[in-house]
Parts: sequence; structure tokens; C-alpha cells
Amino acid sequence: MWKTCQYMITESSKSKQGYVPREFDFSNLLKVSTLPATYELAVERDYRTGEVLAFTERVNSASGGSAADSFSMLRAPEPGSGVKGSSSNLPFWPGGFDPPLDTSVDPPTTEWKEYRMVAPGLPGGLTAADTSTSPADIKLTDLHSPENLFEFDSSGDDESDGEEAGSSAAAMLPEDGDGVDDVIEELTKDAKVLILSDMKTVVPEVKDTEFAVRLSVTEPIEDFYQRVPDMAYKWPFELDVFQKQAVLCLESHENVFVAAHTSAGKTVVAEYAIALCKKHMTRAIYTSPIKALSNQKFRDFKLTFEDVGLITGDIQLNPEATCLIMTTEILRSMLYGGSDIIRDVEWVIFDERGVVWEEVIIMLPEHVNIILLSATVPNYMDFASWVGRTKKRKVHVVCTSKRPVPLEHFLYTGNSAKTSKELFLLVDSNSKLQELGYKKALAAKKERASSRSHTTGPKGIRTSGNFSSDKNVWLSVIEMLRKNDKLPAVAFTFSKKRIDENSSHLTSVDLTSSVEKSKIHVFIKRSIDRLKGTDKELPQVKYVSNLLSRGIGIHHSGVLPILKEIVELLFQQGLLKILFATETFAMGVNMPARTVVFDSIRKHDGINFRDLKPAEYIQ
Repeated sequence: MWKTCQYMITESSKSKQGYVPREFDFSNLLKVSTLPATYELAVERDYRTGEVLAFTERVNSASGGSAADSFSMLRAPEPGSGVKGSSSNLPFWPGGFDPPLDTSVDPPTTEWKEYRMVAPGLPGGLTAADTSTSPADIKLTDLHSPENLFEFDSSGDDESDGEEAGSSAAAMLPEDGDGVDDVIEELTKDAKVLILSDMKTVVPEVKDTEFAVRLSVTEPIEDFYQRVPDMAYKWPFELDVFQKQAVLCLESHENVFVAAHTSAGKTVVAEYAIALCKKHMTRAIYTSPIKALSNQKFRDFKLTFEDVGLITGDIQLNPEATCLIMTTEILRSMLYGGSDIIRDVEWVIFDERGVVWEEVIIMLPEHVNIILLSATVPNYMDFASWVGRTKKRKVHVVCTSKRPVPLEHFLYTGNSAKTSKELFLLVDSNSKLQELGYKKALAAKKERASSRSHTTGPKGIRTSGNFSSDKNVWLSVIEMLRKNDKLPAVAFTFSKKRIDENSSHLTSVDLTSSVEKSKIHVFIKRSIDRLKGTDKELPQVKYVSNLLSRGIGIHHSGVLPILKEIVELLFQQGLLKILFATETFAMGVNMPARTVVFDSIRKHDGINFRDLKPAEYIQ
């Protein structure tokens, strides 16, 4: 009977559920899963050569821990968590902070001396009361009694001295009021007079702090090659002093902040850090605030180092590479997600300050070293001191004294072919104001205003968006730049709508030769062929392709990612002559521009309209 039921169930299971006969293997009962090791071997290496010096045995305090319940770097890895980790993982414990308390230990006793009275980074804090002495009993009724409200101590010496001084000064004044000038002269004969001409302008001195040390870049380093005999990477040119100072810090595994001007050579420091990671068989992460800079650095480093990956919100290439280039937001997600890639990271390079710099710096584990690169941070010593206090490690600051590529500032007042020569020099390459050029520019503006006032027609309020006027200005500017051999140029406009309008004004402008047109056409066709189906016929693809064929480009957040990359590559090759872009294009992107044009110096910062800051303008 039992066999018959078994057969009937088996047959029904086969027809409905796809039954597969089960084979029993009793040997599996004898196998036990491997337990995590209680001890582990730690490798000690020479930081200069990477040579293994010794092996030390240490206790694995995180044995048995996982990403779900442990902050330790020694916890078990999570193979399937991906590059960014997982939202269910705990992050690794940040460096510079005290480790979490062991819950197995009895809690500390509550005494004032066991509490922190000064917060980290602040000069002062709370002063705990002395519990050994009890304050005297004070009754509130005594404080509010009427007899105590106006009770003052009249026995002090200050009041009596003031009365004596006042009486002596009053005694010197004549009763009839005559001779007051003589008395004033007698009282002030010994007073010191402040002479403004003798005052000197005092420049605040940048001082070192406990966690921020500024290195000298004025004196040459004679023994550099003796101190670094085997460089991880060599360049075909001699390094500057600030670059050598940074290389010495990298060889010593010290945090570095390079506050150098634009085009000074900050990328050299990043390249050496990547070469060190390749030598030590570790990883380097290069972060940037925008995708355009990440894409450009990926192309540049790919030519120098073969093992390079790119991770942004749009694309993910070779995530297992030695050098990973990503936006700062991606690194923040990796830190919060407890990504196992962080275990292998030796250097994190921050290129240009972003909105999440501070958050990522706080979350970095203790074994990760930091390189900060910026040309726009004004208070670099204060920021370096904050980083040092946060991570409890010194930050060595290296800066440059002057900009290697001088700037000249002009004001253009022309708006037609007749006035295309109205280009006035305001500040020369030595940063000196040219008063003559400034006066000529004012005169040209006044003459333009007076001629406009004599024109006939309605005199009502005019809107700023005059299509004909803007078109004439841009046509005049581009023609002037072309005649003076000042192309290619980047025109910064703080509005996507105005960028599209300005580019639409230039339908009659053609700035490329036949050879350049051929190169642009071939490059666009090869890039657009990667699109599928009807994506190749999108209106924006056709519009941007038409602009690029005439040497004109646009770059803002409304442009498709593939079109933005095409624009960046063509401009980098010198095939585009004029590029209309928002300010994000200037955040560290290296492009061969000879001229920068601003159609306005006011921008909207998310709250209201304001003028550009000096650092934003110079950048």
C-alpha cells in the first residue's frame, strides 16, 4: 500500500512540478564549514622599495564578524556586494576617531575627569564644577528683597579715584571760560598723535599649526635624488621645487595639500601617487567634482598607465583597475556601502574641492592617505589644519607663489563691424591696472549711450533679451578674436537657455577649414554610430553635429553625455574655435583655450543672484 501511494505521488510530481529523484550523500554530514582564523599574519614592507621585511602574527579581533555587524577592516569580505558595496553593509571605521567601545567591558564610572571638556578642533570648552566642595546655600528671596536691589559697594578705589581725577580736571578750568585752549594744550602735551603716513600695511603671516605644516618652495632641494634614489615614475623634464616637496611627502606616506595656481603642474603629484600604488600593488582613487573632469582624466591617465578604470553615474569601465577615476559622490557611496575595494586603497586624490569633500574625508579609514589638489581654496592652511585634526595626522601644505601662465584682462565694448576694434586693456600681465584703457572704455560706453539716446522710436523700458543686439555682439566678438588670432575661445554663460540662444545666433558663422571639417565629420560619424536605432536621428544630435562642423560647440547639463564627450574631445584637439559652456567646464578641465569670454559677471548660486567671486573669475 505504501509503495502504491509513493508511486502515485511520484507520478503526479513528475507531471506537475518536474520532480527529480533525490540522491542521498551521507558523506556531506561529515564536513564542517571552515571557521574564521583567530590569528592572522601581517606583512611589514619597506615603504620606499616595497620589499617584505617581516611577518608578524596578530589577533584577529574581528574573527567571525561580517559587513552586517562589524566596522573592522578585518571582517570577512562580501564578494557579491559589488563595486559600491551594499546599503545593508556597515562602513569601515573612519580614521582619526576612537574605535567603538567593547560592549563586553563594564561601563566606566561617571566622574567629571572621564568626560571630554573641549570638543576636537576648538580652543576651549566646558569647565566642570568641582564636586568636592558644595556651594553656599543661596535663597532666591534674599536676591529679590527690596533692600538688596540698590545696594552697591561704595568703598571701592575706582570711584574715589574717578572723583579725584574729575575734581582736579575741573579745578584747572577757569571760571569765566577763558583760557580753555591753554588748559587743553597742557593736558594733551604728552599725548601721542597717530600719523597715518607712518603706518605700514601689515600682511598677515601664514603660520604653521599642530596639524598643518607649510613646506618651503623657494629653496632648491639639492639632495632630492639621494633621498629618492629609485623613483616610482620619471618624467622627461625637471620637477619644480613644490613638486619635489610633494614627492618626498608621498614617499614618506604623509598627507599632502597642493595649493597651486592653474597650469602649475598639480597633476604630477597625482601621477606619482598612482605610480607608487602600482609599485606597492595597491590601489589609488582619483576623485573629481564633475563628470567632465573625470572623463578627461581617464583619457589622460589611460595614455600613461594602462590599468585605469572609470566609475561615474553614466558609465563603469574596468572597476578592478589599479587606478580608479570617479566623482566624489561615487566614493561617498562606496564608503557608506562598505565596499571591499577600500581595503586595497593606499591613496585618495581629491582634484578641486567639491560639495562632499569634507564628508568623504571624515569617512576615509585610517590606512588611506590623502592628497588634496586645488587652485581655488583661499584658506588652505585652515582647511589643512581641519583635515589634520580630523584624521589626527599632519598635513603638509605645498603652494606656489605666482601663476605660471599670466593673464591679461580686456573689456570689449563693440557691437558691430565698425566698433570691432573697441578692445581695451584694463589689467596687464603683471596685474597692474591700466588707467588709460579704463578711461577709453568709459568714453566709448558714454559715446554709445549718447548716440542711442538720439535715435528715434519708443523710449520705453527695454528688456535685456534683445535678439538682434546679442547676435550683433557675438558676431563682432568672434570676428575680432579671429582677426587677432585669439581663437580657440571659451565663452562662459551662466544659463543653459542663453547658451542655446547664443549658439542659434551664429547660423552664418563658419570657423573651420575643409581639412578640419573632414576630421570633425569622421569623428562624429564614428561616435554616433554607437547609438542604436532612432537615437541617431534625435533633434539634439543633428543640431549639435551641425554646430560642430562649423567649429562651434555647446557644453552644459542639458546636452546628452555622448555629445558632451564629443565636444570635449574635439575642443581638446583644437578643432572647435568657440565653445559656449557653463562654469562647470572650468572646474579643473584642461582645454587649449587662448581666450576666455564672459558675457556677464553675475550668476545665480541657488538662492539669489550675485557677482562672481575673485576665485571663480580667476579659475
